[in-house]
Amino acid sequence: MTDPYLWLEDVHGEKALAWVKDQNARALGLLKADPDYAPDYDTLLAFMDADDRIPYGALRDRYVFNFWQDARNPKGIWRRTTIADYANPAPAWETLLDIDRLSADEHESWVFLGAACAPASTRCLISLSRGGGDARVVREFDAGSKCFVADGFHLPEAKSDVAFIDDNTILFGTDFGEGSLTTSGYPRIVKLWHRGEAIGDAMTVLEGKAEDVAVSAGVLRQPAGSIPIIMRAPSFFETEYHLKGPDGAWVKLDVPLSAALQGLTHGQLVFTLREAWTQRDGMVLPKGALIAFALKDAARPRIAVLYAPGPRASVEEVATGRDAVYAAIFENVVGSIRAFRFDASKDAWTGTKLDLPPAGSTHIVSTNDDGPEAQFRFESFLIPNTLYADDGSDHPKAIKSAPSRFDARGLVTEQHEAVSTDGEKIPYFVVRKAASAGSQPTILYGYGGFEISQTPRYWESVGKIWLARGGALAVANIRGGGEFGPAWHDAALKANRQKSFDDFAAVAADLSRRGITTPKQLGIMGGSNGGLLVSAVMVQHPELLGAVVCQVPLIDMIRYTQLGAGASWIGEYGDPADPQMRAVIEKYSPYQNVKADVKYPPVLFVTATSDDRVTPVHARKMAAKMLEQGHDALLYENTEGGHAAAADHRQAAEMWALTFVYLKRELGL
Repeated sequence: MTDPYLWLEDVHGEKALAWVKDQNARALGLLKADPDYAPDYDTLLAFMDADDRIPYGALRDRYVFNFWQDARNPKGIWRRTTIADYANPAPAWETLLDIDRLSADEHESWVFLGAACAPASTRCLISLSRGGGDARVVREFDAGSKCFVADGFHLPEAKSDVAFIDDNTILFGTDFGEGSLTTSGYPRIVKLWHRGEAIGDAMTVLEGKAEDVAVSAGVLRQPAGSIPIIMRAPSFFETEYHLKGPDGAWVKLDVPLSAALQGLTHGQLVFTLREAWTQRDGMVLPKGALIAFALKDAARPRIAVLYAPGPRASVEEVATGRDAVYAAIFENVVGSIRAFRFDASKDAWTGTKLDLPPAGSTHIVSTNDDGPEAQFRFESFLIPNTLYADDGSDHPKAIKSAPSRFDARGLVTEQHEAVSTDGEKIPYFVVRKAASAGSQPTILYGYGGFEISQTPRYWESVGKIWLARGGALAVANIRGGGEFGPAWHDAALKANRQKSFDDFAAVAADLSRRGITTPKQLGIMGGSNGGLLVSAVMVQHPELLGAVVCQVPLIDMIRYTQLGAGASWIGEYGDPADPQMRAVIEKYSPYQNVKADVKYPPVLFVTATSDDRVTPVHARKMAAKMLEQGHDALLYENTEGGHAAAADHRQAAEMWALTFVYLKRELGL
């Protein structure tokens, strides 16, 4: 059957954009007329622009580099200060690049996507996006003169990947013309480019296959020098690593494709394992483990297991610095940080649990490849972020704290479990007024994909706009995420995708069963893969819900591989071109299963024209189909922002103010 809404897949087509303009006018006219919209927008923008935010940064050599946006600099400034000065309450920042001024001078709407710097941080490759999409222009920048290098390295707009090897050499992948990209739209060829060479003379180092996800460039930093690395990803969860040896030859590491390289310290390569790894001697390294072995012994490694998680634990984050490996380890979705240090004289590792607050989330902010420093942060649902700095002593000290943005008195955080369709216990958090308060309008948030965990976070906008007004927040830790390691993710992979939706529906039902909320008071929200989640649960269980907010979603799962970077996610969802997988996907794909004769809760779709990853197509088509069927659906499509759907604080404040007004109206807050 022909899809009547295929014309909306012409992202920048005149007819499609005219339709989007009409939908925006309808949604904005309704939601901005609400008396809470303007004060909510002002509150959110004030939070986002506040001078007392923590300026998180990246440790490099003796500096902390930070990208900062506020009311004076809506597009942002890239700046730095010394590590010592950063610890002061008001660091003396040195502005390197002003994106607002650059945009005005060049008549472009530039969005800063980051910088890849040479070892001494004197030269950097700046990535700039038009409107916030993944495609970027790459330009060489001199941090000393604070100018772009006129005859420096430069790549035109593409989904490029770059790394400085030394001051005069880069490793890069980009769009070299016909046949140089994968079917996912990413580079499949990586080249070595020396200063002074024409780009056409850059030497090809590795070519991947068209069906690969991507071939990307990187570098492992260590005091003895940089080690170039090329990563070929046959699928989203598989990577092949090629390192350049001292003799100039490129060598493929003999590790499983499922092993994820996390970094290098003291000559030791550090990996996490997505699958168990059986050694030549029969020893089995467990799934989810953090391991290390000497680079010099990579051909026949002697492997050290630094940490092996239990069934309700996970290694959430790993970062290597000059002197240590740091891991954010969560047990039952509560975090801690551990430092692992290698003693070359004993050829052995030691591990230390750092003294950080309990009962929340711990994250690695940055580590220094050139020094002993590392930074971490702690937050919980009711406690704002605190930044901790460690000088290599494994005794981190608090150096910056964010202020409270809402009154948390009388609010409690609870952790419950729902029982899914197959009997699996699914944990979830609830933040609300004391249990005696009775049922409350509740936002249930979820993701459930790509091994991404939903850990406690200080969500200041939800706290101020929703919790402080008597609403409740629930966050589901469903299968497909990484809350309990790779096995938790794999349980909902491909043919088992329905388990994610069942888990989320079970949490929704459990919230009502416990009297925390009622179906009419329950709104669900999710973005990207979470948009697929909430749209699928909406279609399958409309009786459980009072409203839906579906952000930058995947929805048409029969055509997802043909839209944006969709082909790169076959490892997660399976390929609809495979008849067996198509049969599975057709059963849950929201776009194929929404019906005219079923009453669904009202839904707000949020997306962005500039999203070149998922694209706005899924949201457009689902909104159009639901409207044609007579359902209550709104679409808001921002022009900028890429997959974030917002390129600056003003756009982000608008998106979230619209969201909260919508949920308030529909759920009765």
